[in-house]
Amino acid sequence: MNSLREVLADYLRMRRALGYRLEAPGRQLHQFVSYLERTDARTVTIENAVAWATQPASADPSYWGARLSVVRQFARHLQTLDPACEVPPVRLLPSRSTRAIPYPYTEQEIATLMAAAARLPSPMMAATYPTLLGLLAVSGLRLGEAVRLDREDVDARHGLVRVITSKFGKSREVPLHDSTLRALATYGRRRDQLCPEPASDAFLLSSTGTRLLHPNIHRTFSRLKREVGLAARATRCRPRLHDLRHRFAVNTLIDWYRQGVDVQARLPVLSTYLGHVEPRDTYWYLSAAPELLGLVARRLESSIEQAAG
Repeated sequence: MNSLREVLADYLRMRRALGYRLEAPGRQLHQFVSYLERTDARTVTIENAVAWATQPASADPSYWGARLSVVRQFARHLQTLDPACEVPPVRLLPSRSTRAIPYPYTEQEIATLMAAAARLPSPMMAATYPTLLGLLAVSGLRLGEAVRLDREDVDARHGLVRVITSKFGKSREVPLHDSTLRALATYGRRRDQLCPEPASDAFLLSSTGTRLLHPNIHRTFSRLKREVGLAARATRCRPRLHDLRHRFAVNTLIDWYRQGVDVQARLPVLSTYLGHVEPRDTYWYLSAAPELLGLVARRLESSIEQAAG
């Protein structure tokens, strides 16, 4: 049989060919295989799977369950090639997924984060990270979509960026405000000045001229949060980059309610803009936003009063 790392490469290649990106799970499985190699394990067993999944010991049990779930999927594939492979039972470390409460960024907090990013020691990082944060805040793009943008995907002539084969295999064009396009153009000039011969076609470059890596992005974002004193509001409400997308969606809905437009009729537009499969996926953004829920309630009360009158 091939080595575990070769089997993993085949497994990820097969799953990705079916449309699964497996970005975080892929990284976790590579870490798991490295763990097996360090312990001289020849295959997956329930014991070594649980030992790896329950690291670190201080993590939440739901985190352990999610890690074991990733290994379980791989073990099912491996068992077809290696009968000695053990598949961890589903009842073992069940993953109880609880959705995080979106962090409600204020405009001042975003501005403070961008200002801190502009002070990063590397000139390229000081140019790239404020641009990344600003783009996420005003476009509603997913982090992975912003990272995967190539230079040709930023179309200043038509005032948009092209998101190619994103989540669910969907592609879309995202119109941007003129001020955003000017900021992207300014970044592009600075980027080319700092790195005239990049190693990647990516629009947003790392300090080495390559495409940004998710672990490095999250590490830098954690550093910026500490620097500006951005703290969690609750255990499940911690500032994340993905919450910038939530803020964009909520603010769009709030603006529509204040303008008195038919939000129900407009919701498919927002769903398409965000890259959701169906409008019902966008309804989740109605939650965890007191101001938005208040506007909805007032419109409902007004409708009831008009019907009664």
